[in-house]
Amino acid sequence: MTAAARELASRHHQALLTEAGASDIDQDLIGRLLLDAIVAHWRQTRRIADIASELDFVRANLDPNADYTFMRP
Repeated sequence: MTAAARELASRHHQALLTEAGASDIDQDLIGRLLLDAIVAHWRQTRRIADIASELDFVRANLDPNADYTFMRP
C-alpha cells in the first residue's frame, strides 16, 4: 500500500462524508454502504475465503489499544 493510494482514498472518503452531511445522510449509513461497495468490488477479483480473511483481520484489529498476542510485556 502506498502513501499516495492511502491519501487518494482518504480524500475521497472525506469528500463523501462532507457531501453526505450536506444532504443530511447518516454517516453510519455511509459506512455500511461503503463496506457493501468494497465487498462487491473485491468479489469481482477475489475468492470469498480471501475476502473473509481480510475482514477478519480488520475485525481482530479494531481496538487500537489492544496488545497483539505475540507481544511480550
